[in-house]
Amino acid sequence: MVMKNDKNNFAEEKKSLSFVEQMVEQDLADGKNGGRIQTRFPPEPNGYLHIGHAKAICMDFGVAEHYHGICNLRFDDTNPSKENDEYVENILHDIRWLGFKWENIYYASDYFKQLWDFAVWMIKKGYAYIDEQTSEQIAEQKGTPTTAGIPSPFRDRPVEENLALFEAMNTPEAVEGSMVLRAKLDMASPNMHFRDPIMYRIIHIPHHRTGTQWNAYPMYDFAHGQSDYFEGVTHSICTLEFVPHRPLYDKFVDFLLEYDGEKGKATDYRPRQIEFNRLNLTYTVMSKRKLHTLVTEKLVRGWDDPRMPTLCGMRRRGYSPKSIRMFIDSIGYTKFDALNDMALLEAAVRDDLNKKACRVSAVLDPVKLIITNYPDGQMEEMEAVNNPENEADGTHRITFSKHLWIERDDFMEDAPKKFFRLAPDREVRLKNAYIVKCTGCRKDDSGRIVEIYAEYDPESKSGMAGSNRKVKATLHWVSADHCKKAEVRIYDRLFNVENPAANERDFRELLNPNSLKTVTDCYIEDYAADKRPGEYLQFQRIGYFMADPDTTKEHPVFNKTVGLKDTWAKLNK
Repeated sequence: MVMKNDKNNFAEEKKSLSFVEQMVEQDLADGKNGGRIQTRFPPEPNGYLHIGHAKAICMDFGVAEHYHGICNLRFDDTNPSKENDEYVENILHDIRWLGFKWENIYYASDYFKQLWDFAVWMIKKGYAYIDEQTSEQIAEQKGTPTTAGIPSPFRDRPVEENLALFEAMNTPEAVEGSMVLRAKLDMASPNMHFRDPIMYRIIHIPHHRTGTQWNAYPMYDFAHGQSDYFEGVTHSICTLEFVPHRPLYDKFVDFLLEYDGEKGKATDYRPRQIEFNRLNLTYTVMSKRKLHTLVTEKLVRGWDDPRMPTLCGMRRRGYSPKSIRMFIDSIGYTKFDALNDMALLEAAVRDDLNKKACRVSAVLDPVKLIITNYPDGQMEEMEAVNNPENEADGTHRITFSKHLWIERDDFMEDAPKKFFRLAPDREVRLKNAYIVKCTGCRKDDSGRIVEIYAEYDPESKSGMAGSNRKVKATLHWVSADHCKKAEVRIYDRLFNVENPAANERDFRELLNPNSLKTVTDCYIEDYAADKRPGEYLQFQRIGYFMADPDTTKEHPVFNKTVGLKDTWAKLNK
């Protein structure tokens, strides 16, 4: 299902509360947790953040900000085989870039000792046991959603034996896969997650923070809710796939309340899990496994490839953090999954960049225009407005001369009546400069046009008295003697099908072979050549662009962020 939103309307307006905010307000009205609001954003540091994570970030941080609470950042680092500090640093950078600030930074690994002690208590209470079956045997005995599971033959193992084996799990001699710790819950529960879930497994890979201190690591379902509890989280906001996990989340909280109660720490506090729909985009994938594959198999140029749905990729492409937040605000939060149209995201980008991008001149498919009656060697400085949407952005100077570059498709030798650009005996205005009239062209031996000739009207300079003579087109240009050659990278959809995640074919087979087009015979005005990554540009009449980190003074490189209009959908009907 594609969500139907008005992709051209991003005006700020008072919006109704999301169902999540309604639940938070009801908890506040009921006086739960002493009127305190505390959320958390809990990424696993096993990859780079993508725009789906941005939706969760906006909710987690946004709720805390709106209700004068706090939002902490917690890295759920319970699987050392997939996690490292590179991912941690990039997650921190992406959250800052989006414009959010956390109150504290925590790690699930901060609680390894507390979780271990809690697991020991559960064993002593008869709530957990060591299972020495293989993972295949455990999976087979769990049954199906309609048939009850079969209890493990180790389910009633004596407490002392469970405690000894649990200690053995955390030694370097323990064999990976030889045993696990399971919670003793209900093997007949219709909820498969309740059928004696695994709490601990053996992993001998050094942890990015704790090194080789631990050899047994908690599973996500055991560590996540407990970490929320230890930190004082009031609202644990997550995506819909965790709905069936919620009863287990609540059950472990029940155990924690009993655990604390026995230590004389009885409390009415308990975190509440609330689920909302994930963000899915057309023509891309959000699966971390698939994104890892794209990177490791070099099907893209890295995590920050501008075709990727990662935040670092979108940043490199030239998306603004505000545009991403505008897009997320426009699609909202619901309790059903949807496939959101990429065009809606691009419309938000276009809407924001229109307000902040500096207008510059660039020619991507150049052909020489010679103003035959303009004096040889003469040049003029023309005033160019940086952004007509914001007068405070000022102006810059662009040089006009006898030899110019214009776009090849702005000229037609045998033009139809409704072609309003340059053609023999037709006039156009050159942006910020003069009106010119085409007098002819020259072709090479293959018939390709290599030069266009025109004469200018000296009395028609923009801003001059009487220069408002009407012509039907205005063309952009750059002076051939006052520009730099540049490389421009133009991007298309990463996949050829609208919903690659739902396609039965291997997702690699669905990649768009034309998702990147590199153009090297481009010219940009000198002012634009000095722009750097992070500065938003509009190449007039073409689209929005940003300098790529590969750019150098000698070799400018620009990424096309998005076109001025949504022409993609029409071209691909």
